[in-house]
Amino acid sequence: MMFKKNTGSKLLQREQRLAYLLLLPTFLVLIVVALYPLGLVFVTSFTDRTFASPREPNYVGFNNYAQLLSMTIRELPPLIDEETGLQAVDQKTGEPLYERPLRVLPREPRRYREVSQFSFFGKRYVLGASDPDFIKAVWDTLVFTVISVLLETILGLGIALVVNSPFKGRGVMRAAMLVPWAVITVVSARMWQWMLAPTRVGVINVILQGLGLGDGNIAFLSQPEWQLPALIMVDVWKTTPFMALLLLAGLQLIPNELYEAARVDGAGSFRQFISITMPLLRPTMAVALVFRTLDALRVFDLFQVMLAQSRYSMASYNYYQLIGNRAMGQASAIGVIIFIFIFIFAVAYIRLLGVKTD
Repeated sequence: MMFKKNTGSKLLQREQRLAYLLLLPTFLVLIVVALYPLGLVFVTSFTDRTFASPREPNYVGFNNYAQLLSMTIRELPPLIDEETGLQAVDQKTGEPLYERPLRVLPREPRRYREVSQFSFFGKRYVLGASDPDFIKAVWDTLVFTVISVLLETILGLGIALVVNSPFKGRGVMRAAMLVPWAVITVVSARMWQWMLAPTRVGVINVILQGLGLGDGNIAFLSQPEWQLPALIMVDVWKTTPFMALLLLAGLQLIPNELYEAARVDGAGSFRQFISITMPLLRPTMAVALVFRTLDALRVFDLFQVMLAQSRYSMASYNYYQLIGNRAMGQASAIGVIIFIFIFIFAVAYIRLLGVKTD
């Protein structure tokens, strides 16, 4: 009996060694294709390497990250009127005036520039950063990601539930819903850029004017308050079918017997959705959210085509640093920061949705 047990144990070990040997080529390919470039980006982010330059790079430590992420908050002292000795007031708006942020923000060890201003407990503060364009790009990318992914998930789930139910023309509906996603992002961005034009060319302005919701001259891509909503709308139009497709695949994996048993027990549609559909759809939803969030955090096409250099995402700012400034070290640091954001979101989705791995 002991002999058979030892023989079985040795056979199992041999099978494990064989499995590792068979997987070895795959691991080598992953190291060459994925891990080596990623490691090279990490290493380059600690240097001052210049793109397409023969100059030898120098090790600068965390200087690239400090330049990108350094921020400070300073109180703005009130601007005093020399005649009255009181705080000066804007003659047009009646709002109190403060010193210019340029005089308040520090210039050593690195120069800080204004990102935004805010009031707190009756005092005025300025948020400064050594690279305000990148801080704004991070904020815009996060806002774009959260809102667009949320809307796409809700709309995608609704479309998936409708398409998953039996009705005439379901096959045609499934094919038609993929058309926006099939359009190349650059093409759809250019198409929407024309549609959002602040003239009679822009069909969106024409429609809004017809509904009495505007004067037909709304500059969606020029006015800062309209830029992000316009980009989110375009992204939701294009990517909602992708979310619907992934969620539809998850819905089709749920056995119909569970719904039949629930109906026998008297559970209504809403109760079935809460007790059966959502719990069993969580793994698929987690995968869909990770894929979609990964795309949204590294969004480049929409910002680059529709806004050019007037407003950045993290990825388009990365492109600007690499191609425009040839700052390969700083561009690599931006790439690492994007990777960290993606990793945080992926872990958060898995934790919050209760996805278990065996």
